[in-house]
Amino acid sequence: MFQQLRNIDSAFKHIRLFSLVLIISCVVMVCFTLYKSFQLINQAEQRIYILSNGKALEAWSAERKDNIPVEARDHVRMFHHHFFTLDPDDKVIQANIKKALYLADESAKRQYDNLKENRYYSNIISGNISQEITLDSIRIDTEMYPFYFRCFAHQKLIRTTSIVTRSLITEGYLRNVSRSDHNPHGFLIEKWNTLENKDIKTEMR
Repeated sequence: MFQQLRNIDSAFKHIRLFSLVLIISCVVMVCFTLYKSFQLINQAEQRIYILSNGKALEAWSAERKDNIPVEARDHVRMFHHHFFTLDPDDKVIQANIKKALYLADESAKRQYDNLKENRYYSNIISGNISQEITLDSIRIDTEMYPFYFRCFAHQKLIRTTSIVTRSLITEGYLRNVSRSDHNPHGFLIEKWNTLENKDIKTEMR
């Protein structure tokens, strides 16, 4: 009889141990499932689909700080492209300058006013001159705010009889502002200054 009781007690201990292991395993499995579910939901929220020509293309969202160097360089590139791309047409000049001035503060407006006062744009129109800019490199320091930049570029002044190539180096700072249709990157150029703008080559046409 005592042997039978010992067997029952041993069986009860085994059943209790088995039940405990089973419960712990279930809890671990549920926790792991919840963790993976939240992880998948978070990844799904970062997924963006763009409809292009009837096709859904997948894109990924990212925090602004991850894209600051790329967006800052493109902002500086857009500003210089609009400010220095000129054709002998007053409406084209005004349209480009207007786009550029949305991206910078009064330091750019001041340089525009100086050029206008010195009849630079009038000479572009009367001389049938086209001006193009090629950006070589843009250096952005994102360690300190506002972000300092230096832009290295080449200008081409295309005349009827010649093409003049100039080197152009400018500097300034980038401050965060609200994004808009006119300013998609949400930066504003401040204290913009031209460090160098000199002729380096003249080609006859």
